[in-house]
This record gives sequence, structure tokens and C-alpha cells, in this order.
Amino acid sequence: MPDRVIASEWSREDSAWESLRPRFLDDYIGQEGVKDNLRVFIQAARERGEALDHVLLYGPPGLGKTSLSMIIANELGVNIRITSGPAIERPGDLAAILTNLQAGDVLFIDEIHRLSRAVEEVLYPAMEDFALDIVIGKGPGARSVRLDLPRFTLVGATTRAGLLSSPLRDRFGVIAHLDYYTVSDLTRIVLRTAELLRLPLEPAAATEIARRARGTPRVANRLLKRVRDFAQVGAAPVVTLAVAQSALAKLHVDELGLDELDYKVLRTLVHKFHGGPVGLETLAAAVGEESGTIEDVYEPYLIQLGLLQRTPRGRVATAAAYKHLGLPLPARFETPLELI
Repeated sequence: MPDRVIASEWSREDSAWESLRPRFLDDYIGQEGVKDNLRVFIQAARERGEALDHVLLYGPPGLGKTSLSMIIANELGVNIRITSGPAIERPGDLAAILTNLQAGDVLFIDEIHRLSRAVEEVLYPAMEDFALDIVIGKGPGARSVRLDLPRFTLVGATTRAGLLSSPLRDRFGVIAHLDYYTVSDLTRIVLRTAELLRLPLEPAAATEIARRARGTPRVANRLLKRVRDFAQVGAAPVVTLAVAQSALAKLHVDELGLDELDYKVLRTLVHKFHGGPVGLETLAAAVGEESGTIEDVYEPYLIQLGLLQRTPRGRVATAAAYKHLGLPLPARFETPLELI
């Protein structure tokens, strides 16, 4: 059986960098506060000739955490090794990655909150002392050996920072929160992607796609590619506002960026549970989706739009949700929510 691949290595010259991802901080659109701070930390580390402090990036999925990790490596002029928490099943897996790092390299661990406790214990001395403690032998004759590691930068990414243990979280010198993007920033991202794809795109069409992208660059780029498909098959030489609106309607993405599962969540709440409150597990079972997907992917955006509320008793559809679904408001909205 071939060995499992648990990490990949990209150099600055690797062709994999030639994609839609930005390569430098100046190319990265949005998250201005995070960018400004990282620019200072990276410049200071380079001037001192040291490895950058370990970095924790957290926020909803699709906001550019992986892209930022690659940018950090590129700005530092070092290589990056990429893996994820679920892929590192045993301490030996992590040891194999760490012992192959060069001085100054960036190790990116996605979904770092999913590391096992045993792997975390190996990571602590590696992050703090740049050393690896391994046990040789078994039984009474077993002995512990400490191996020195080159000074490296660990960049961890997570969508659920609250699940990180305190000892692990406290070992990060730089902690950055990525928030949802504005429509103006997303419009710039869509226009940049269209330019890279050599796709003629009207600014109004770019704004329309950005408005429906749920504040997320990954969604914006995905929608743009699908709009491009409709334009290509429909022989539209330029993606106009009308072309974009027609394509997005066929993709079942409405003016707020809600898709079919968003509507399914809201309609399930309203029709099956009378607007709530209902527990997350019950709602997920009724919708037929994993509770983690509901909580991490769909729920944050619905809450941001004011269509859903989390209460101590469960999830509740708001008055705005009834209005968006075109339904009359129930009488319970005349009673304060805390009394329901």
C-alpha cells in the first residue's frame, strides 16, 4: 500500500501559484486591518532575519485563509508545506512533516481545530521550543529523545476558533480574524477574476454577482465561473447585467445570495416548527444536512441578514424571514421574544 500523502509543498516558483489566488499582500483585496498588521509583522521579521511568529487565522469558510498563508510564505521568500488537521492522524505523521522543514519555512495546517489531542501534545514543544520529543523503544527500556527543529512559522486556519484548546491557542503570536467582505471589495475581486479569466464583464454585472456572493470571495468566484458558462453557451460576447441576472436566476441564487438550502432551512423552521425555537440537531435532521454544515456555512449568513436568531431554546425565524418568504407574520411577534 502506498504511503498516505498528508502534506504538500509549494515553492515560490511553483506553477500552482499561477491561479486566481493573489500572490502578495498588495494583490489581496479586502481585510485591510489584517493586511496592514501582517505587513508590519512580516517586514519586522525579515529585517531581524527571524522566522515570523506563529499565525492563527480564523473566520467563516471561503474568506481567504489559505490564500493568506501562501502570501505570508511568498512575502517572506520561503517555501510552504500544506496539510490539514484531519490528515494528521498520528504524532508520527506530524513528526515526519516537521523534520522535513527548512529554516524559515511556513507550515500551514487547515482545520487546525480538528487535530487530535495526541498530535497537539507533539505540536506544543515544536511551536514553543522548536524541538520534537520522541520516545524510542517500549516498556522499561523506553527513553525520550529531543530533536532540534529549524525555526519555522506555523499558520493555522480554523472556522471554529472556540474549539481550539487554550494551550494551543496561546502559542500563536499573531491571531487574526477574517470577516465577511463588503460588496465593493467583492466587486473588485470579481473584476480581477474576470480579467484573469479574460472574460469581458460589465461593472454592473460584477456588482450584481458580488451582491449575491454571501460576503465570500470563494462564492463570488464560483458564481462568476458559472455565469461565464451561461454566457459562453448563450453566445453572449460580454457578460452584461441582464446576462448575469438570468444566469443567477437559473442557479437559484436570489437577490440576497440565498440558495435552495437557505430557503429549505427557513421554510422548515416556519412550516414544520412554526418559526421555532428548534434545536440545531433537530433542524439539521429535518433539512437532511449535517449539523456542522448548517452551523458553519449557512447559519452565520442567515443571522447576519437578520433572518435567523439563536436563542437559548434553539433557532428562531425572524419577522424578516417571514417577509422574505412572502408569508404573513404570526401573532407571536406581538410578544417579546424572551417571553416565548
